[in-house]
Amino acid sequence: MQNQLMSFIESLKVNKEIIFFDEAATKQAIILKLLTLLGWDTFNIDEVTPEYSVSNKRVDYSLRINSINKVFIEVKKIGEELENHQEQLLSYSFQEGVKLSILTNGVTWWFYLPLYEGNWEQRKFYTIDIRQQESEDIVSKFINLISKANIASGKSNQNAEEIYKGKKKQIILKDTLPIAWNKIISEIDELLVELINETTEKICGYKADSELVEQFLLKYKEQILISPIQTSKQIIPAHHKATSSTQTLVTDSYSGKSISNFSFRSVQYKVKHWKQLLIKLCDILHVIHKDDFKKVLIIVGRKRPYFTYDANELRVPYIINNTGIFVETNLSANNIVKICFDMLAVFGYPNSDLKIEAH
Repeated sequence: MQNQLMSFIESLKVNKEIIFFDEAATKQAIILKLLTLLGWDTFNIDEVTPEYSVSNKRVDYSLRINSINKVFIEVKKIGEELENHQEQLLSYSFQEGVKLSILTNGVTWWFYLPLYEGNWEQRKFYTIDIRQQESEDIVSKFINLISKANIASGKSNQNAEEIYKGKKKQIILKDTLPIAWNKIISEIDELLVELINETTEKICGYKADSELVEQFLLKYKEQILISPIQTSKQIIPAHHKATSSTQTLVTDSYSGKSISNFSFRSVQYKVKHWKQLLIKLCDILHVIHKDDFKKVLIIVGRKRPYFTYDANELRVPYIINNTGIFVETNLSANNIVKICFDMLAVFGYPNSDLKIEAH
């Protein structure tokens, strides 16, 4: 079980198509496969019950032992805010007396103890992020918490309670917080740029270009990073580990760099600004894929779309030819590059088809 799970988790980490899965694809390609590897008979509806009915509503899956509900699982697509669904899931779980429930988009997994005291957020005792955490830890937690053997024996509930009550939680958090801070600063997280921009606008009335905010963060980067000496050596952030070549293409940092040109499928294009890369690539792909260019609408940020028919949803929109589709251009260099590679994936191109010259 452990080796098969490890292989599956590793395959998910490098699968860039996941971000384009809808809810049905997420269930079929990730959820059911994972449950099978964890010992569940997904073809037995008395064991893995889909669309389980609760008060005229439905939970995506109920994991059952001897006709007793043991775990409720609610599945959403990537990009959808999980927070919007936790209250409903936990209400159903509490109503049915289910001790363990899970809210997931296939990549992020939130584990809850619905019958415990506190608000919904306080009942969330653990999070798995397949893209960020180490595979060994992910596999261990999945086996401990939702393998059929541990659910049937009651061991999973014991494991969940130990995690919930464990004293190690605070130690781990104290060690991880500086690492999380450094990761946000070093990689110039999109949400951080937006937060600084929104606060700046409230103070002076003006909103900065994302590149200006990025330059500010780069200028003071060394002053706001926390020394690694202050953190435990036992915790190594995931982004410091070796990555595959396919990941490197997307995760290379372009912060503080200027773009001079790019080539798509060996044809070179001169550009002076990062947003010109995004605009030009959109125009090129629209010419090639005119009939199905609207596929780009599935590319979204954490809190807002990057492509939309409504220009009011964007800060600095650019309309792509005569499609009626607008693209956000007020983005950092890293976000622009990521969106460009996401577009390649949407239309089936390998990352190697896009080469960027920056210095």
